[in-house]
Amino acid sequence: MLSLLYQEGPSTKGIFRRSGSAKTFKELKEKLDSGTEVDLACESIFVTASLFKDFLRNIPGSILSSQLCDKWVSVLDQGNNEEKIKSIQRLIELLPRANVVLLRYIFGVLHAIEVRSEENQMNAFNLAVCIAPSLLWPPVSSTPDIESEFIKKISSLVQFLIENCCRIFGDEITSLFGEI
Repeated sequence: MLSLLYQEGPSTKGIFRRSGSAKTFKELKEKLDSGTEVDLACESIFVTASLFKDFLRNIPGSILSSQLCDKWVSVLDQGNNEEKIKSIQRLIELLPRANVVLLRYIFGVLHAIEVRSEENQMNAFNLAVCIAPSLLWPPVSSTPDIESEFIKKISSLVQFLIENCCRIFGDEITSLFGEI
């Protein structure tokens, strides 16, 4: 999924914002959940993007770890960008290795899309609004007002992560998928 999003996302207007066919999404999700081989290259990239966000939402405790939720939310309240980046890097070190590897690939894709935002209309802010709710959620449910405020904070954090991903994850993040 990530490879396809890396290949097609940068040239796709509204990637992660538009959703594909609900029927196709449901059918493909059922096939994937049952272990059936699926060729996503034959499907709409919007369905693939929807499937990927769904995959992220189903990671137990979220990829950024709901247990670290308060720490993630408070990162942007820190001093300058350098201090924020250092805090983010410390939080990333607390995550399981599999989460960190997946995050590097996710932000490699988001960076590639953001670089071509003139073409796809998905700048860091737009991408963050679409993907942030799939990356982190609080450990307990709350009121709609608190949830809305939380989503705004997480979106700002994800926007910062996209805009600074090379400094956070290293410059090699731009070449994780090689030459496609």
